[in-house]
Amino acid sequence: MSTTDTSGAGGAGRNRFIYVTAALAALNGLLFGFDTGIISGAFLYIKQTFVMSPLVRGIVVSGAMAGAAAGAALGGKLADRIGRRRLILLGAAVFFVGSFTMAVAPNVPVLVLGRLIDGVAIGFASIVGPLYISEIAPPKIRGALTSLNQLMVTVGILVSYFVNYAFADAGAWRWMLGAGMVPAVVLAVGMVKMPESPRWLFEHGRRDEAREVLERTREGSVEAELSEISETVEKQSGTGLGDLLQPWLRPALVVGLGLAVFQQVTGINAVMYYAPTVLESTGFGSATSILATVGIGVINVVMTVVAIALIDRVGRRVLLLVGVGGMVVTLAVLGAVFYLPGFSGALGWFATGSLMLYVAFFAIGLGPVFWLLISEIYPLSARGTAMGAVTVANWGANLVVSLTFPMLTANVGTSVTFWLFGAFSLAALVFTYYVVPETKGRSLEAIEADLRENVATTSVGDAASESPETGDD
Repeated sequence: MSTTDTSGAGGAGRNRFIYVTAALAALNGLLFGFDTGIISGAFLYIKQTFVMSPLVRGIVVSGAMAGAAAGAALGGKLADRIGRRRLILLGAAVFFVGSFTMAVAPNVPVLVLGRLIDGVAIGFASIVGPLYISEIAPPKIRGALTSLNQLMVTVGILVSYFVNYAFADAGAWRWMLGAGMVPAVVLAVGMVKMPESPRWLFEHGRRDEAREVLERTREGSVEAELSEISETVEKQSGTGLGDLLQPWLRPALVVGLGLAVFQQVTGINAVMYYAPTVLESTGFGSATSILATVGIGVINVVMTVVAIALIDRVGRRVLLLVGVGGMVVTLAVLGAVFYLPGFSGALGWFATGSLMLYVAFFAIGLGPVFWLLISEIYPLSARGTAMGAVTVANWGANLVVSLTFPMLTANVGTSVTFWLFGAFSLAALVFTYYVVPETKGRSLEAIEADLRENVATTSVGDAASESPETGDD
């Protein structure tokens, strides 16, 4: 069968190939989510094996975040140097090594080392998964397929909760952490025969190969898209971190960095990493606490699907405002649950219900909308560099929250900790209302034109106000 066949059978085969390729690449998101969730259940039993202070507990959990920040910082450059597909394969191998190291760790330092290695792979995945999918997918279904990566993050979290529950009775935390080797192998094997990104091939002078990949994933002539890629490559050359500080790009950079930090300091990954530990403190047993987190994982997946269905209908800002507003309320309730003595009889159930609502509001707002917005608000010439900088900020904030959460709960209490997250959520609500733009239904070119027009208008206004001759002519 010809790869350029656009008849029924050829079209069906082409679509199947595109969806399979995107699904395999989205396993990067699953690895991301799996590591986020697996440590939450495993940690209940790790602390029974090793004696650790609150600081050391935070280091064990946050080790992956430190590695992920480094992986994200390196991922963009590596993706450009060795290719998207090779970086996915490298990430799968690194994740396998990290999972194996954690599973056999004889002491805390080796366990932290495994978390760091695992984190580097997650940092790679957070950059290269969406990048590869967006470049391999046809324009008309690019949005849906790119959103698949975020959906797989939530699926990975849910899968990790089931794995935790499966080994809970035996307290087999080594098997929990070692289970990460399985999706790593699946990702590596699946990607071996997948094509390289046509854009990367074109950038590196392999234009015939780029054309072959496009012909395998597109209908009709691909010459127009090849011309567009050529123009994009020319525009993107020479973009560095310093270029992001240009006056016309600063507003977009502020939005991206602000949402990156708020997504983490509002507490989501503290909840994901420590939910079983928090629920165990309410009187639930270890196995029951892990089972309760399965329900939280299901809510996370379902509400992410809801967000994907609504995001092009109601808009990004609306989902953000509703989601963050709901987080403010549920975090206030969570703080009250752990503070008021009247709740003590049914504390576990109140806490579980409040955590589910909190995760639901996150999953329709800050969860998916953040990643979508940062792919929309930056001009093509700076998108890779900007997304890399924002992703590093996101992982850095994740590191701080996951490291300090055990110390916060130990020193100021669970109630105050949740109220602190609620205060950050309130700040995020104000930030979203006044700073975050609506991008629904707008072309990327129109968004870029607005950025340039706004700074041009501001410059003209400033010049007019400073002119000593204003009004004299």
